[in-house]
Amino acid sequence: MPFITTADGTEIYYTEQGSGQPVLLSHGWPLSSDAWQVELKLLADAGYRAIAHDRRGHGRSSKTYTGNDMDTYARDLAELVEALDLHDLVLIGHSTGGGEVVRYAAQHGAGRVAKVITAGAVPPIMVKSDGNPEGTPIEAFDGIRDGVLKDRSQFYQDLSVPFFGANRDGANVSEGARDDFWRQGMLVNLAAAYDCVKAFSETDFTEDLKALDVPIFLAHGDDDQIVPIAAASLKSAELVKHGTLKVYTGAPHGIYGDYQAELDKDILAFIAE
Repeated sequence: MPFITTADGTEIYYTEQGSGQPVLLSHGWPLSSDAWQVELKLLADAGYRAIAHDRRGHGRSSKTYTGNDMDTYARDLAELVEALDLHDLVLIGHSTGGGEVVRYAAQHGAGRVAKVITAGAVPPIMVKSDGNPEGTPIEAFDGIRDGVLKDRSQFYQDLSVPFFGANRDGANVSEGARDDFWRQGMLVNLAAAYDCVKAFSETDFTEDLKALDVPIFLAHGDDDQIVPIAAASLKSAELVKHGTLKVYTGAPHGIYGDYQAELDKDILAFIAE
């Protein structure tokens, strides 16, 4: 399997398909590059070099105890991009991955990044504060940490319900999709899963968003129960210079079903512009 080894000795797994302009996809918590299987084929079939990695601690990458923070995630991504010598790069990030690609593009990607796409992404900042009253209370993230510590297997099974919007009237979410969410979650080592909660909820991406000088497409479902849109993409769209916001009516956090089909069409169209 293909890996790079970062400066601190962490092995980062990646997979790639196709050839052409590179498109690098970054997954959400607690998933892995497996979450992008449909998009990897779709992009490769469309003539792109599609690449996805497992964040440190996740999937097949090293089970890290240290470095489970957004600055390190972005540096890991920079080392992967440099190792593969990627240019004219399109970045796609879902949820936590949206924060990762925004920070990478703003702080490491000059001269390499052509476009950025985020879906259900965590920027500018998730946690509620006096300056971010639309955010999610810290108690919710404490609850995630408690769930991961006490019974992570059951916690991931339970979390798959709001993740895919399976608790909504008329939802048609397969058991297979929920099982695959659980499967990917169980590959994350406990320390990495626990620490990543702080990384995705408390990291402030405001200055990163302001610094972006490339086009960014911001996709977000208006029924996202994991990363509510009011404190996320609605605010990000006001901070970026060259942003396009699309709100997907009724769409959940997880990229699945009709939402996935529509988003994938929009991704291909945005890249081709």
